Amino acid sequence: MPAPANLFGSIVFGAIGLAAFVYGKKSGAFKPMLIGVLLMAYPYFVSETWLLYLAGAGLTAALFLFRD
Repeated sequence: MPAPANLFGSIVFGAIGLAAFVYGKKSGAFKPMLIGVLLMAYPYFVSETWLLYLAGAGLTAALFLFRD
C-alpha cells in the first residue's frame, strides 16, 4: 500500500491535470491538454514520493511557462 504522502500527491496532481485537460479542451489549446494528460498519468508509473512531487511540480510549472 502506498504512503499517505504518495496518495495525496497523486490526487492533487491528478486534479490539476484534469483541470488543465478540461481547460485545454474548452479553449482548443493542445499544450494544456497534453500536460494535463501527463499530470493525470505519471503517478501510475512513479513510486518514489520525492520524484512524484518533483515531476508534478515541474509539469505544473510547465502549464504556466508554455501557455500561449
